[in-house]
Amino acid sequence: MDLGIAGRKALVCASSKGLGRACAFALAEAGCDVVISGRSAERLTRTAEELRCTTGATVREVAGDLDDSRTRETLIAACPDADILVNNNGGPPFRPFAEIRREDILKGVEANMLTAIALVQALLPGMASRKFGRIVNITSSSVRAPIAGLDVSSGARAGLTAFLASAARAHVRDNVTINCIQPGAFDTDRQRSSLERAAAQRGVSVEIARAEAQARNPAGRFGEAAELGALCAFLASAHAGFITGQNILIDGGAFPGAF
Repeated sequence: MDLGIAGRKALVCASSKGLGRACAFALAEAGCDVVISGRSAERLTRTAEELRCTTGATVREVAGDLDDSRTRETLIAACPDADILVNNNGGPPFRPFAEIRREDILKGVEANMLTAIALVQALLPGMASRKFGRIVNITSSSVRAPIAGLDVSSGARAGLTAFLASAARAHVRDNVTINCIQPGAFDTDRQRSSLERAAAQRGVSVEIARAEAQARNPAGRFGEAAELGALCAFLASAHAGFITGQNILIDGGAFPGAF
């Protein structure tokens, strides 16, 4: 399918690896010029080169921590007229509820709520004036079904979802949409770290922990990053202008609800 976004400009946050990288690749394959970001300049450069060689897209990279306002300013300056914004950022580390400190909460809210809001506020007015904009927030299935130990992440991402809900309705008349993707268990570095921790706690091998975790999912496997990237690209496409304010779960059927 031609997504109708060739030549559009996309800013994809935290995209040197994992789900963000997959979103950047899918958008580049659709013909977008892409700006990517990441903390590791070395990894970011490798990803940018892979994008250029694989897709032929125009790719620019901005190294730095998204939680730093200077990095955000540099990102916005690199793509001030972005047509597509993919908000993505690393989540807070696993921490038992009793051990969560106020500082942990503030840091999580900054990373997974306030940073995304700042980028939306900076770029949405231009999208509205040009009558095209697609904002996709990568949140988590834990917003829908909270996971013990990820309380800070769940709370901050839920806050982002609620905060942008009215803006999604206010700007759809301008052909600007705002949606969230809620990924479940995907085969990423974060998932591997979680398996290592679980395996160590139980005294089993990582291979056993992985097999058991996959077996618990109705799909019998973890998601592949490219699957989420494809969903992101569709939500960013010219065909998705009637989809806004939605939270789209992609978890292999793990959430047991009918709605």
